[in-house]
Amino acid sequence: MRTISRSGSHELDVKKSRFLCALTHATTEEEAKEFVRQQRRLHHEARHHCSAYVLGDDGQTQKSSDDGEPAGTAGIPMLEVLRRNNITNTVAVVSRYFGGVLLGAGGLIRAYGGAVSETLDRVGLAERLSVRLVSTTVNHALAGKLENDLRSSGYALTDVQYAEQVRFDLHIPDSDVAEFATWLAEATGGVATISLGESVYTEVPADRA
Repeated sequence: MRTISRSGSHELDVKKSRFLCALTHATTEEEAKEFVRQQRRLHHEARHHCSAYVLGDDGQTQKSSDDGEPAGTAGIPMLEVLRRNNITNTVAVVSRYFGGVLLGAGGLIRAYGGAVSETLDRVGLAERLSVRLVSTTVNHALAGKLENDLRSSGYALTDVQYAEQVRFDLHIPDSDVAEFATWLAEATGGVATISLGESVYTEVPADRA
């Protein structure tokens, strides 16, 4: 799954109607609904505030709203853009300022979907990768060399804590933990051992397909 790299907004003009799309991260339905309420307050003069969101590690929660537009012409097209890009933990709101020209069902579908698609292009996407929190602790005599080796190894070093001993925290893909343990043993002459923490998600830049 992927998500947006950052929050952002973009406006699409179609036959004098303004379609202002806003995207943000959300991990719960209440967060998503609150963002819709915020956009409704911010653009209180807009006629419609259509929305779609996908939530959960597997994108299992998916909902949309046409907010008064003809059924299936707004929320579903917006949701399909999120689905097509394999996006989760994201909410999209498109506030429409009516310009006096009727667009028809096809025109609305293209406008609402296009507003979300163009906004995704502007904010960028990130791949969500499942990684394991891994820690290792060594004495100060080994710490300098190990830190240099870790930083040049390609492994994701997230924190270094100096105390009586030196602790290194990393994010390692689950499939690479055994390989990392072997690498660490070779790098430290078997002195260092690893401690496994929980699995979490991390984000890395992704190309838009």
